[in-house]
Amino acid sequence: MHLYRLQSSAAGSPDHQPHRCSCRPEAADNEPDRLSSSRMKPRTQTHLLSLRSRAHTSASVTLDGDSGSHVWTLPAPGSVSMESVDMKHELKWSPLQAACSTAVLYSVQFQGEFELMVLSGRWVDAPECQLIPHTHCDLTFDLGSDSDYNLHVRAQCGSQRSPWTDLSPPFNRRDTVLMAPEMTVTAVGDALHVTFAKLPLTAVVRVTVWKRGDELQATVYPMPAEQEVLLVPALQEGAEYCVRARTVLDTRIHSGSTDTECVSIAARPDAAWKRTTTVTVTVVVMAALLFAVFWSAVHCRPHGCQTYFHKEPLPRSLEPDWDIQIPMSPEEAELCEPIHVSSAPSH
Repeated sequence: MHLYRLQSSAAGSPDHQPHRCSCRPEAADNEPDRLSSSRMKPRTQTHLLSLRSRAHTSASVTLDGDSGSHVWTLPAPGSVSMESVDMKHELKWSPLQAACSTAVLYSVQFQGEFELMVLSGRWVDAPECQLIPHTHCDLTFDLGSDSDYNLHVRAQCGSQRSPWTDLSPPFNRRDTVLMAPEMTVTAVGDALHVTFAKLPLTAVVRVTVWKRGDELQATVYPMPAEQEVLLVPALQEGAEYCVRARTVLDTRIHSGSTDTECVSIAARPDAAWKRTTTVTVTVVVMAALLFAVFWSAVHCRPHGCQTYFHKEPLPRSLEPDWDIQIPMSPEEAELCEPIHVSSAPSH
């Protein structure tokens, strides 16, 4: 600190000449001698608010777009956390622990890969979470990619504002927790109708269906989240089928399986007599055919049978009296001359 003193210089008589002020800083070494505790007035001390937050608090002391003369006068919100279940993302924080004559309002901003790379690091206001009175914010539709998102929140009381409190570490929606889906299975005729409630966005449900006692022959049906009902048709009447499902997200994240639900495919009222009638007719027809063949074989006369069963002669190529001659060369003919062997007479 520099202290200034007034000096007078006289151009004429000291009583009649005006005083001229010459302001010169004294040396800093002489300040302790001049600033006596008995002659100084007590200074007013500035009291700063203590900012406590479990997350990292922004170091800037100016508001976005405001001049540097604005100083934070509220403590920052604390305990900022993200709760993400079934691709529903909700940011939460603890209420402001400071006296406020009006309602405390909160605002939330986010910054993703697009904002960092394309918008030069700009923070974007969450549209549904600006000056809200509650301590939670649904960001499901704002965090629309699989990149890391920076998030922060601040409080406002009247014209007073707090610093931003950042979520640490950044959030990625791939860290969501998938719960087992709520499944309902009903039998309609010879088919199964499988429905689900509140499926996560962009998720796929894998439904496993098998006949009771034959789980090794189970069939897996993929069902997108936007599909309302899964139809499993053409099942065996009177049999019991079991169903189990789980949610899959991006082939790397999956939920636990649902409880196994088994339902029976009821037989239709007319199925019993139709089955009996079909079997009876089949047996009667086969017996009649066998009887006709047997009777014909026993009572058929030779001339009558020849009339119905005409015997066709064999083709010449199949006759047994073939006359096959193999041409031979003269040399081979000489080698094949017949040789007559006679035995000597015995004495």
